[in-house]
Amino acid sequence: MRFAIEEINNSTDLLPGVTLGYNIYDTCGSIPRSIKVALALNNNSENRSSNPEMPCTRPLQVQAIVGETSSSPSTAIGTLIGPFQIPLISHFATCACLSDKTKYPSFLRTIPSDYFQSRALAQIVKHFGWTWVGAVRTNDDYGNNGMAIFTEIAEQLGICLEYSVSFFRTDPTEKIQKVIKTIQTSTSKVIIAFVSHLDMDVLIHELSNYNLTGYQWVGSESWIFDSQIALVDKNHILDGAIGVSIPDTYVSGLREFILDVMPLKSLNNELYTEFWETLFSCKFKQSKPAENDRECTGYENLTGVENSFTDMSLMPIFNNVYKGVYAVAHALHNILRCEKTCNKNVRLDPFTILQQIKKTNFRTKEGEEVYFNEDGDPAAKYEVINWQRRENGFVEFVTVGIYDASLPFDKQLKLQNKSLIWAQSSTQVPVSVCSEKCPKGTRKVLQKGKPVCCHDCIRCGEGEISNITDAVICVRCSLESWSNERRDACIKKKAVFLSYDEIMGILLATAALFGMSITAIVTVIFYRNRKTPLVRANNSELSFLLLFSLTLCFLCSLTFIGQPSKWSCMLRHTAFGITFVLCLSCVLGKTMVVLMAFKATLPGRNLMQWFGPTQQRLSVLGFTLVQVIICILWLAISPPFPSKNFKEFKQKIILECALGSAVGFWSVLGYIGLLALLCFILAFLARKLPDNFNEAKFITFSMLIFCAVWITFIPAYISSPGNFSVAVEIFAILASTFGLLICIFIPKCYIMLLKPEKNTKKNMMGKGPQKSL
Repeated sequence: MRFAIEEINNSTDLLPGVTLGYNIYDTCGSIPRSIKVALALNNNSENRSSNPEMPCTRPLQVQAIVGETSSSPSTAIGTLIGPFQIPLISHFATCACLSDKTKYPSFLRTIPSDYFQSRALAQIVKHFGWTWVGAVRTNDDYGNNGMAIFTEIAEQLGICLEYSVSFFRTDPTEKIQKVIKTIQTSTSKVIIAFVSHLDMDVLIHELSNYNLTGYQWVGSESWIFDSQIALVDKNHILDGAIGVSIPDTYVSGLREFILDVMPLKSLNNELYTEFWETLFSCKFKQSKPAENDRECTGYENLTGVENSFTDMSLMPIFNNVYKGVYAVAHALHNILRCEKTCNKNVRLDPFTILQQIKKTNFRTKEGEEVYFNEDGDPAAKYEVINWQRRENGFVEFVTVGIYDASLPFDKQLKLQNKSLIWAQSSTQVPVSVCSEKCPKGTRKVLQKGKPVCCHDCIRCGEGEISNITDAVICVRCSLESWSNERRDACIKKKAVFLSYDEIMGILLATAALFGMSITAIVTVIFYRNRKTPLVRANNSELSFLLLFSLTLCFLCSLTFIGQPSKWSCMLRHTAFGITFVLCLSCVLGKTMVVLMAFKATLPGRNLMQWFGPTQQRLSVLGFTLVQVIICILWLAISPPFPSKNFKEFKQKIILECALGSAVGFWSVLGYIGLLALLCFILAFLARKLPDNFNEAKFITFSMLIFCAVWITFIPAYISSPGNFSVAVEIFAILASTFGLLICIFIPKCYIMLLKPEKNTKKNMMGKGPQKSL
């Protein structure tokens, strides 16, 4: 205060020509002493001057009071002087109750209200996932009101208090020990300490006797930045503590002013004399020193002294006093209408000064903006402090984040988690929960007689699901109306599909690849013997096209294996339908060629001119094009899509391809069946052709196998559960394809490889006895 007033008195810009006076009182945080001083000031009965050379000769006119430090004395003084509208500007009283202008109309402060501090602490606790915490508070306005706000916000954020205990520094030791026993028997590992620095000092001394370490402390601004508390904590009880503090600041010239204090200049001031004697353990002559006391010279050096007076970590608090004094000065400057000089004829009264202070908005010489809102509070901004003990044993107060109440709620707290050190020098965030979160597929049941954060996790019943963590209820599954995402919520159900990782998938894929290899070998054999009578007599062009279509049939079976997707579902059914029609079109073409060839040998018949190579190609193209059109319409109207089958198994979800349009699927199968039936009829009609020309009989056998497979496929497919239906479809594709390959091509390969003497034109044209089929 003295530093600020001397700076103002020496200024030519602020209150030029006006000298401010002041009186300093030490109430020692005592409410009775605070009330006594306030009464004396209000009754104008005090006339001690700070300047012994110019004693006051007229009644004291108090225009404003800067103080008190604590909330409870401030409430007492505010209640007393409020009706007289005397401004009371506190630098460290944070109780949210003081913002009530109906009770404390003349109270203002340069430190944020505990309303914001409590919210900041609650957000810090929530940020680190601590839902089960204990609370210790000072049993006064500061602690009780601050903890009440914290409790309210904590409940909104889903945080539970296992206990909330209070004490005061003057309480009996037994009561403080009871607080410690409560901490010892608790299960929470995080303690919220809304305690003043004086009470924290008492609590730490008592905790040291119990060596109560390993707890994560979350502290209020009153002690979290206090170096004296850190020095007292010899047992490292508070190591890793985290909390909010007034933003660090710097007031130029203040440190030099403090270290330049010389009591010889103010020997008539009892405050300075007492301070100096206490600081250096000496006595001035005027103080009647005892025999063992060293005499003070007044020239002792403050530079090497380390105590709370020279501790510059308290600079934020000094700055709050500094801003309070300047707020009064700026108000007087405006009232006196000061420019180069001030109008000293203006009659001053506390009410006018109070109203002007409320309107004050200025910047300090360091650039910090100072103003008061309608509740007399400044802007709420805090630094988040973390206690980090260094190798030399000293605690460093590390700023690890900020809290700005002026920002939106989700952006108010910003933390740097990487730089944090926790209790017992751990780098892992402590865990403090009453019960772990209930996973999906379970619901939580509250434990009787305990807060809502304590619960048991019960599995959902059969046919029920919960698709969120910490679900309160399990919902009955409604397979017809629920979305696939919600159906997946019951985590006990495992999603299954025919994959390459299971034995069935491996066997089917191996069979498909084996079939492709055999087809490739047959193709090579036919190509190497393409000019032989056997290959040429069986329409080599259609034979190679048939081999190509058989390869595609083997290949399309692989699309049925693997997790269904949008594109795989559309590809597997359309590829299957088109490749099989291409295959049957070739077989049908070969069958018609056989019939036409032998009918053309009859007298007066020349049918081959109407079914030559061009007509054969067109027939294959025409039959295939019909299937292509069917597939396009199917995909355009209602294509197949991936779906999840919940009905077949209780503990499994079957991933499969839904048909989309059942009409489209059965149209594809029906057209394949029609061509197969037509092939079979034509081949059956040609069954009595000469033995040496046995193409028709082979086609007949292949069609018998083909039709038998697909006729048995229908009931097997419908009755097969889950992904077995996919396996049935793949088996039908492979079986019918192998039937065509073996019946039509293997006999010819046998002749070309093992009986080459029969692979002659004479043998092809020979006639032998007919055998009925």
